[in-house]
Amino acid sequence: MSFRKIDIDAYDEDVLLESELCEPDPRDPAQVLSDAKQKQAAVRSTLAKGDIPGALGIALDNTPYGPNVEEAKNLTLQTVVSILNSTKSSEINNVVKALSQDAQDTLMKYLYKGMGMPGWGDVSGSVLLGWHEKLTEIAGTGCIVRVMTDRRTV
Repeated sequence: MSFRKIDIDAYDEDVLLESELCEPDPRDPAQVLSDAKQKQAAVRSTLAKGDIPGALGIALDNTPYGPNVEEAKNLTLQTVVSILNSTKSSEINNVVKALSQDAQDTLMKYLYKGMGMPGWGDVSGSVLLGWHEKLTEIAGTGCIVRVMTDRRTV
């Protein structure tokens, strides 16, 4: 049974590292966090005006990715989920249609990330699933395939 505890990747020269799969975010981690905080404030003011597509567009533009920016990633996820939670289910179709294909793909990434977070499914699982259903209807299954094959993690 001890053979199951051996890390075989340590002996394999051809092992792929996460850093080799995609380029890291070129911005400094402190700058990425600052940008995420500024986006959060911009999203709040846009939501106060009732512009949900605009707020979602701001949140999904130039999202943080790669290693060493986990705090910015979590802040952006919280911002996106707050937008999704504040949207009426009857408005979801129009909001999704207003997004570009890249923004739709990024939204799908955040939906999957939100579903995978421990404890988040209890709080907003039905909201995330509702958005997933509407997004898949509009963007098609190609959106899911693009998200699953993209190496940049949000």
